[in-house]
Amino acid sequence: MFGYISINKAELKFKEFDIYHSFYCGLCRCLKEKYGKSGQMTLSYDMTFLVMLLAGLYEPEEETGKGKCIAHPFEKHIWRKNEFTEYVADMNLLLSYYKCKDDWADEKKYTKLIYSKILNPKYKKMKDAYSEKVDKIVGLLKDITVSEKAGEEDIDMMSGRFGEIMGEIFVYRQDEWSGSMYKIGFYLGKFIYLMDAYEDIEADLKNKTYNPLLKLYQEDGFEEYCQQILTMMMAECSKEFEKLPILDNIEILRNILYSGVWCRFDMVTNKRKNKQEKTDG
Repeated sequence: MFGYISINKAELKFKEFDIYHSFYCGLCRCLKEKYGKSGQMTLSYDMTFLVMLLAGLYEPEEETGKGKCIAHPFEKHIWRKNEFTEYVADMNLLLSYYKCKDDWADEKKYTKLIYSKILNPKYKKMKDAYSEKVDKIVGLLKDITVSEKAGEEDIDMMSGRFGEIMGEIFVYRQDEWSGSMYKIGFYLGKFIYLMDAYEDIEADLKNKTYNPLLKLYQEDGFEEYCQQILTMMMAECSKEFEKLPILDNIEILRNILYSGVWCRFDMVTNKRKNKQEKTDG
C-alpha cells in the first residue's frame, strides 16, 4: 500500500522538483542512519509527503547538505532534514514491517517473511519511543487482518480502519491543527487502501486472495464507481489541507493532492482499457 501519494512531475517546475527530491533524500538518509540499509529500503513517496506537510505547517529549522548514494552513485544530490524527518522515518518503518508480515500471511511470499525478520529488531527498538501511538496502530492493523480473513465486504469500514492508522500517523502534536491533520491522514489512508484494492483487483481475483472490491468488480460501472469514491476521499482530504496556514512549498503539496495522487489511477485505468481493447479487437 505504498507509492500512491506522489508528485505529478510533469506539472512541477524544476526548482520545485529539486526541493521535493531533497526531502525524499533527507528521509532516505535518515532511514539509513537509524536503521541501516534494510531500513533505507522501506523508503516511500507517501511518507515524503508527510515530512513536507509537517515542515510546511510548523516551519522547523532545517539541516541541508549534499551527498551520493546507491541510487545516485555518480552525482551528489541535495538533502534536507528537520525535526520531523526522524519521526516520519520511524512511522515508515512501522508500516513497512507490518506490510511485510501481511504479504507473508496473505500470499506466503518468503522474501517478505525474511525481510520482516530483518526489520523486527529495528521495529522493537522504535516502538518504545511511541508506545501509545504504536499500540493503537498495531491494534487497527490486527483488526484489518481479522476482517480480511473473514471476507468483510464493507468497503467503508475496511478503508476507514486504514484511514484511522494514517490519521494517527499524521498527528505529530496535539494542538489546534491536530484535528485537520488527523482528517488529512484519515482520508488519505482511505484513498490508499481503496486505490491498492482497485489496482490489485484482477490479480486478487486470479489468486483468490482478499479484496474488498471483488463483489463490485462483477457489476457494471465498476471503474466509474471507484473513481467516484476516490474523488470523494481526496475532496475531503484537500478541504482539510486548505485549512492549514501553510506557505512554504504550498504548490508542491497541492501538486501531490490535486494531481499526483491520480497518476497511478490513470496508469492502471489506461492499462486496463488498452487490454480490453485488444481483447475486443
